[in-house]
Amino acid sequence: MAVIQTMGLSKRYKDRWAVDRLDLRVEQGDVYGFIGRNGAGKSTTLKLLCGLARPTQGEALVFGKPIRDPVARRRVGALIEQPGLYPDLSGRENLRLYAALLGLDRPERQVDQILETVGLSPKEKKQVRHYSMGMKQRLGVGLALLGGPDLLLLDEPINGLDPEGIREMRELLLRLNRERGLTILVSSHILGELSKIATRYGIIQEGRMVEQVTASELEQKCTDYLHLRTDQPQKAAALLERELRVARWEMRPEGEIRIYEAVDTKAAGQVLAQAGIAVEEMGLHRQDLESYFLERMGGSGHV
Repeated sequence: MAVIQTMGLSKRYKDRWAVDRLDLRVEQGDVYGFIGRNGAGKSTTLKLLCGLARPTQGEALVFGKPIRDPVARRRVGALIEQPGLYPDLSGRENLRLYAALLGLDRPERQVDQILETVGLSPKEKKQVRHYSMGMKQRLGVGLALLGGPDLLLLDEPINGLDPEGIREMRELLLRLNRERGLTILVSSHILGELSKIATRYGIIQEGRMVEQVTASELEQKCTDYLHLRTDQPQKAAALLERELRVARWEMRPEGEIRIYEAVDTKAAGQVLAQAGIAVEEMGLHRQDLESYFLERMGGSGHV
């Protein structure tokens, strides 16, 4: 079942398309890692999905209903950018205030349960201004949990956290997904951490969806391969298929061939040399998660 589905979703600010004909699909139970460079359109997309911004064109459905449908909106909790916390109040007081604004009946029990869920003590009276960054982010997730949503939209929840704070946030999100069955869409530029929790990924570049891929599909893509560059790539590929029974390979730009199976490099070199094909480069390469994403987003740089 699609919890989120967008069709041609677009948002224009003056002369710039922040989100451009975006087709995104999040399945029930996913931890969906939303990846892109700074300014790629991640935050704008999340704002569109929780009703904080109106689309210029296109459509977005949440639980099969338009975003502005009140029934659908009650099933969505969101933490976009920094949580809006009152620094002179305690964490519990912040949650009680927001619960009152949401019109929740007798919220005391829910507030205490949420504090325990996010790893904060209901008895803690310390003002939020004295919280660590990690505590503030977990309280922000707590705000998103008010009302018992089925879907969480989280924008860079581990940004600026120290290693301990990142670990705590990771464990919290996994617990919410596995124990409560929450579907989570989380944007992040910390790819190594995202890979520890995501079941599906969406890669966005300049407001457009580049690729959507499951974690298992990505694992297959990020595998060892033999990198080969020649002056006659088409002839070389056909020769390797015929002589060495190479089946899993792809042609890349600038005469590069990637072979995704075990190949005797010495034998490959000899076969090509005997056919008069010059080998410019050959070597084993490991494509890790970060290099794959950077490549899909168009090269190196901050994500």
